[in-house]
Amino acid sequence: MHLIVGDDRLARPLWAASDPLLRDYYDREWGMPVRDETGLFERLSLEAFQSGLSWSTILRKRPAFRAAFAGFDPDAVAAFDDADVARLMDDAGIVRNRRKIDATIGNARATVALRAEGGLPALVWSFQPESTPAPETFADVPTQSPESIELSKALKRRGFAHVGPTTMHALMEAVGIVDTHLVGSHRRGSSGVWTAEGRRA
Repeated sequence: MHLIVGDDRLARPLWAASDPLLRDYYDREWGMPVRDETGLFERLSLEAFQSGLSWSTILRKRPAFRAAFAGFDPDAVAAFDDADVARLMDDAGIVRNRRKIDATIGNARATVALRAEGGLPALVWSFQPESTPAPETFADVPTQSPESIELSKALKRRGFAHVGPTTMHALMEAVGIVDTHLVGSHRRGSSGVWTAEGRRA
């Protein structure tokens, strides 16, 4: 069974069917278009921190992440110094991984620099494919794509770190660039970006 019909008669995948936090995230946020710089920088940062961990762990720590990283304002994070790194490494509310913290600060600086080329949203959304998958089972959901591979390369060329093809595919799913909601889910085709059949809306 790949979809669970809840008490509200809405079908959701197994991962979003039981935990209230994940269910709310699935219903309200995951797969909806994010086109602003701060929103994309936050999602990119959280996807990098999630690597090797469960997404529920990141969601539960999200308020602490936002407080620790100045609301993910790229200008503010780009100005972080060694004292900020030390502060972050002492913050039990977030994931205290030095490489990921350094990458987030570096990515903020790269985001600021990218404004000269049109900005992070324009670059990320330029990799939207012509069609999106129509998965019926979890096995049908890809973990990367030609577009996520190219997005990863484009970001790395511009100084970004922790932006591998799998992480970038997860970002593309999270911000609506692709729609990998299972066919039959109540969220399939709900973003306004894609139809339920996988065509651009």
